[in-house]
Amino acid sequence: MTRDRIELDLHRLELRFADSRLVEPQAVARLAESIERCGQIVPCVVVAAQSQDGKGGGAQALVLIDGYRRVGALRRLGRDTVGVEQWSCDLTTALLRVLARTRDRAFASIEEALLLRALVGEHGLSRHEVARRSGRDVSWVSRRLQLLSGLPDAALAALRGGHLSSWAANRVIVPLARANAEHAERLLAMLATSPLSTRELRCWFEHYQQAHRTARQHMVDRPRLFIDTLQANTARHAGARLRAGPEGECIGDLRCLEAVIARLRKRVATLRPLPAPLIAAVPRLRTAIDALTRELEREDTHDPDRDRRRGARPANAGAQSARDQPPAGDVAQHRAADPA
Repeated sequence: MTRDRIELDLHRLELRFADSRLVEPQAVARLAESIERCGQIVPCVVVAAQSQDGKGGGAQALVLIDGYRRVGALRRLGRDTVGVEQWSCDLTTALLRVLARTRDRAFASIEEALLLRALVGEHGLSRHEVARRSGRDVSWVSRRLQLLSGLPDAALAALRGGHLSSWAANRVIVPLARANAEHAERLLAMLATSPLSTRELRCWFEHYQQAHRTARQHMVDRPRLFIDTLQANTARHAGARLRAGPEGECIGDLRCLEAVIARLRKRVATLRPLPAPLIAAVPRLRTAIDALTRELEREDTHDPDRDRRRGARPANAGAQSARDQPPAGDVAQHRAADPA
């Protein structure tokens, strides 16, 4: 099904499936460095198919099936030719073979989903047929296609451009789009000019889910400002905790405890009758409060014997030599030899 490797002018390639590949500038740069040192080791894969550009009255084109990153690296190096391996099969079979080889050639899950969508939507294959001919099962095909469900076009463009990770697209943008499509579109527009890292976007979404409606609108309009402000506040609070030391943390915890107790008292007053779990918690709560109170009172007495590690010597420890004191026998011999 394959031919020997040949050298082909880059301009002859038809990049028909470029939209199903992620643009990863750093990976392309690393590959360009490798090609510059060692040359192009792995050939790209092409298949002859009818051209889609409308020129030449049904002329054949060499469609690039696999090797989009290598082509990008060669263009980065200013090369004019590319080493290719032409498969003597149709496009559908070639795409299925590429999917079957993903155990050897690591595709991003979103890239696999885009290839599957092309096979199902454009080439008319059923999910069962795609699974059978690519060596997968139907559930794998369905899971991959599900990644594209609810994904806005703007998010897909951001994914392909390397401005959005697959995790962020599926864990942040998709659920946000389902809940509020306007907010999802606005967030993607802002990320295009002021991008957030995956970690920052995860933090942003965690706070978004807990924020009220007005705050959410501000967060969507200014995601970078929100993250910068949050990081500044975190740094300021960390500095305050460092200055206050453990004493300050204890005082803060006690204030929080007092506030929680006050809030619980208000809520309990509205409950009639009291639920059984609340009644069952009374002994545990009393024990915990009594233990804390006794500890605070005991520390307040400044009793040095309460903790032997704090300097008090146990009564049964016996006599101990000072650190720089000579042994008693040496002192007795010295005194005996003293003529005075």
